[in-house]
Amino acid sequence: MSQEEAAMDVPDFRMVSVEALAAMVHDRTLTAAAVTEHALERIEALNPQLNAFVALNAEDARAQAAAIDERLDAGEDVGPLAGIPIGVKDLADAAGFVTTRGAMHLRDSAPVAADSTEVARMRAAGAVILGKTNTPEFGCMGDTYNNVFGPTWNPWQSGRSPGGSSGGTSSAVASGMVPVGTGSDGGGSIRIPSAMCGMSGLKPSHGRVPSGPPPPGLLDLSCVGPMARRIRDVAYCLDAIIGPHPSDLRSLPAPTESWRAALDDPPLPARVLWVPSFDGGPVDSEIMASCTAAVERLAAEGTEVVEAGPLFEPAGIVTEAFLPLFLGGLIAPAFRPLFGTDAWDDVTDWLAVALAEAFERITVDTVSAARQQCGELSVQLGEAMSGFDAMLLPTMAGQTPVVGGDGTIDGVEIENWVRFTPLANLTRRPASTVCSGLTADGMPIGLSVFGHQTDDVGVLQTTAVLEDLLGLDPIAPDID
Repeated sequence: MSQEEAAMDVPDFRMVSVEALAAMVHDRTLTAAAVTEHALERIEALNPQLNAFVALNAEDARAQAAAIDERLDAGEDVGPLAGIPIGVKDLADAAGFVTTRGAMHLRDSAPVAADSTEVARMRAAGAVILGKTNTPEFGCMGDTYNNVFGPTWNPWQSGRSPGGSSGGTSSAVASGMVPVGTGSDGGGSIRIPSAMCGMSGLKPSHGRVPSGPPPPGLLDLSCVGPMARRIRDVAYCLDAIIGPHPSDLRSLPAPTESWRAALDDPPLPARVLWVPSFDGGPVDSEIMASCTAAVERLAAEGTEVVEAGPLFEPAGIVTEAFLPLFLGGLIAPAFRPLFGTDAWDDVTDWLAVALAEAFERITVDTVSAARQQCGELSVQLGEAMSGFDAMLLPTMAGQTPVVGGDGTIDGVEIENWVRFTPLANLTRRPASTVCSGLTADGMPIGLSVFGHQTDDVGVLQTTAVLEDLLGLDPIAPDID
């Protein structure tokens, strides 16, 4: 990097939008090299405390940035993400890196030769791929730790979980190591860590961002998408990567208009359904108070808010449908060959127990029944949301746990503290989270927005309205 580039004042990634940062690279106020160097310096300073990045190739990142600068200086358009450094969740492929999926049996695999579809599109849009971010083994939980790389920590408070399974990315973005990262969501894995790190996040409709190469069980639950601090940045990144691809059988048509532009002056939703607990189960009182206050703020602006009690019959149908598809369809196929071998001893403890039970109990019939339940849930949800622009509910029932623990409801650990998020995966609805406030001990709280089928724009707009009304823009404290 030249002396001129070294003198460039690269802003804290948490203080500038992704769109503005890319514009500064485009107009040469900044260089891609300077922005990349700032990211590498932040990672060097913060990653020892947070363990968000688990693989990094600084030399290659600098080479990517230099190539982008050369093209820009030659008058080329390198794309909307010009010079934006990103981390890739270690469930997705990034050329030159090992995809460990947080699993001991994959840690010595060869580096992959090609990017996943999402990463390839971000690279083609001008992004600089720095490295891989941590994930629990095969994205198996709402926390982020594994036997290969250990735990990732939440930048908001030492010892607390950043959420999962995209917790490496949420920790990296929330701490300002990078402005953008990739995530995936098979049961809440974009929304949970976004909420726990004070970010806005979106689980798009399945097929909006193509997933490829496709993992087992993809068709039932999982989808991918970018993660950033604010929802307009998420929409800006989505504009660069949404659209069909043959690797994803669920692919949806490319939008004809910009999603980011749809958030310039987002309309106030006319009518929303407020559901404090769709199964009638307990919700932490601080979370409930914060989410209720946010909904009341929306009502004060003129939105009609209708509150509803439990939505589904039977009440536990979400969990009943989710577990066979998640354990039996999404994760089990990768682990069945390890069962009964020495490699089984290296599987994350609770996952090994859960999979052993799944191998005994989950059959073709139980998976088929779970898929039938998904259809029933979708119909019930559609009926409940009829006549409303969106449904609002707490993102999580419990507060942020310590790493390796469960979330708490009124101070008591509860196993099913993230039971609300899988509903969007089971019914393939777009859903988001937005920060509604902080707990008494300073941890972020998330409010979730559910949309109608394929109404990603409506979810983005309602989320942007809430961001603007609440005006929080929470930034994690500096790490010593």
